[in-house]
Amino acid sequence: MRFLRALISRPEGAFGVACVCLLLFTALFATLIAPYDPIKLNVLERLQAPSLAHLMGTDQLGRDVLSRIIFGTQTALVAAASALAFSLAGGLVLGLIAGYGPRLVDTALLLLFDSVKSLPVIIMALALVTLLGPSLTTVVIVVVVFTLPGYARMVRSQTQVLKRSEYVLAARAMGASPGRILLRHILPNLFGPLIVLVCMDVTTVITVESGLAFIGLGAQPPTPSWGSILNDGFSFIQQAWYLVAAAGLPIVIATIGFNFLGEAIRDVLDPKNGGTP
Repeated sequence: MRFLRALISRPEGAFGVACVCLLLFTALFATLIAPYDPIKLNVLERLQAPSLAHLMGTDQLGRDVLSRIIFGTQTALVAAASALAFSLAGGLVLGLIAGYGPRLVDTALLLLFDSVKSLPVIIMALALVTLLGPSLTTVVIVVVVFTLPGYARMVRSQTQVLKRSEYVLAARAMGASPGRILLRHILPNLFGPLIVLVCMDVTTVITVESGLAFIGLGAQPPTPSWGSILNDGFSFIQQAWYLVAAAGLPIVIATIGFNFLGEAIRDVLDPKNGGTP
């Protein structure tokens, strides 16, 4: 509770928390708050402007745009949660091994991390999607491949600093095993930086998912996705400008919200900035 109070006491923290809570609430209760079936076609009501019946209008197939935006929130957050969970787990394991293991293992893993990070992201993403086929699962794989080295490198750097700290040296002198040192003394001190990095990376995942869906290589129809709705809006921008606005708004909210939340968490966890340690 102390952490939460310190977080929302900052304007950017309060705004970030509000945006993230709104997105989470929308994703969790999409089936209850969506006014219509997001994939139900109604050609007779195609490209209708926003009204009381359809607050964000309808698309070229007569589907309710608000309902598709709501369910698109599920698609975006599921992709982000899945990709970052795999990246975080893999990066944590590899980073701990590289930071605490033998120098030869560290050098080999560091070379692997740098090799993956040096690849052109867009080109490799398109290559992987073309090879594996367009789907939400493929998007998750693409994100994991390119975000895991960043987590691993950060964990490696922090581990190398922490393993030279006095309390770790004392634990080693008392005969503690490497596994106990990693789990009891090093791992708990990694959570703060990792939480900040995850919050910042959520926007990257959402952007990648929406971008690939925009060009038809992400979540496939009829699955609602902010990117596919945005693509529909550009295709019919002269007849239905509201489609672009409707699809762009949640992307902006997610980007600003998670970035503000990450910055606020960083400040709260950093005593040098007057935060709560």
